Amino acid sequence: MSDKIIKQIFLIGFFIFFISGISIAAETKNQSSFFNSSLHYTTRGMAYWYDKENGGLETHTGLPYLSEKLDCVNCHIGSCDVCHKTIDGNKAVYTVKAARNQDVCLNCHKRERTIMKIDSDNKQQDVHFSKGMQCMDCHTARDVHGDGKEYNSMKQTGAIDAKCENCHQVITETTAHKIHNGRLDCNACHVRHVVSCSNCHFETLVNDKKRVDMKLSGWTFLINYNGQVTAGTMQTYVLKDNKTFLMFAPQNSHSIMKEGRKCADCHGSDNAKKAQSGSFILTWLENGELKQSKGVIPVAEGVQYNFVPFNYINGKWEPFEKISNTGLHYAGYGSPLTKEQLRKLSTSMGKE
Repeated sequence: MSDKIIKQIFLIGFFIFFISGISIAAETKNQSSFFNSSLHYTTRGMAYWYDKENGGLETHTGLPYLSEKLDCVNCHIGSCDVCHKTIDGNKAVYTVKAARNQDVCLNCHKRERTIMKIDSDNKQQDVHFSKGMQCMDCHTARDVHGDGKEYNSMKQTGAIDAKCENCHQVITETTAHKIHNGRLDCNACHVRHVVSCSNCHFETLVNDKKRVDMKLSGWTFLINYNGQVTAGTMQTYVLKDNKTFLMFAPQNSHSIMKEGRKCADCHGSDNAKKAQSGSFILTWLENGELKQSKGVIPVAEGVQYNFVPFNYINGKWEPFEKISNTGLHYAGYGSPLTKEQLRKLSTSMGKE
């Protein structure tokens, strides 16, 4: 073989290698760009509900989301190491298997860890977890890494792939499914309960960079989202000068029941009638102990939702003597039930 032919083969091989390198680099850069715009990286979901432009908590705090006094932005996943890195002896190993470990997810998604513990203690495990399923059996790599588009929230249409219909493509024909078809999201009936953070103490977050709150469970809220009624949660904040803030939002709680709730749990229930009266008490004090409502609670327009705010002083919770300036916010693309929806809900089945 002549030197000329050898040189030509070498040049062709080098050219192929060079082009492949560019392609791999471009693909890697593209994937990196995807992740840099993902909700895990940007934490845009938290910023979106907090920002004053959206009526969020900033309207009361006066502190922007990126303020040095807050550590909210530090929740973002800034590196692949957080999920993919494990230590094998003295070596760092990066695997997909490590990232699919449910404990990795629960290190950050602490509300879901709390829900799982409550269900375990009450021997009422989520139907999916009871089958050995884990987070990534429903969620996709796109849910975690993003798709190159910067979403405002995981509740924004198109942000998340995981949904019931991906697996439950054929729905059993029941009276409830026929009546509610298209008007109720699966979660409205199949979510057992949600965990709500009550009395999140903002000054402790600012001064001590420490999150303190009271976890409440045993209830599920009904709220409008994406054209349907779905399960929701609430969150209350306490701020300086005895200011309080109440937020409602859709919540995809990972406490799912195989059988949906009974009609009477929602229709004509005491909670629905209380809301219809125009005022609903979420929490109250009884002999010095905090009590809460239970069951299904409609979140509806025109209803005054009352709760007992607590201040956190020297490591102890103390109820406010006086309340001022309660703010109300609907987050996560949620909106309250209409007065007509509440009227129908407060009427017992068969009497409409």
